[in-house]
Amino acid sequence: MVTRRLFRLLQKLCNLNINIMHVKKDDKVIVLSGKDKGKTGTVTKSFPKENKIIVSGVNVLKVHQKPRKSGEKGQIIDKTMPIHVSNVKKVEGKIAKAKSKK
Repeated sequence: MVTRRLFRLLQKLCNLNINIMHVKKDDKVIVLSGKDKGKTGTVTKSFPKENKIIVSGVNVLKVHQKPRKSGEKGQIIDKTMPIHVSNVKKVEGKIAKAKSKK
């Protein structure tokens, strides 16, 4: 088994940009900080190189889309944007709120 220290050394030597994330696709998470603090959702997509994930129903922005064809109207679309993985915590099972350590 490769230890984390050895893994980081190999990563630097080989110029690998692989990040180890504590959440995966379809994990249930709760947001710890930001404008959506306290919201829960499931991870729909992850970007390990950027340390970001997309959580359903969290960090939703309204994007204005121009008409592409003549005669077509422009639209306002709700788009889910990525959030940094350090701002979320994995939630187990039916628990809706994350437990805080004291």
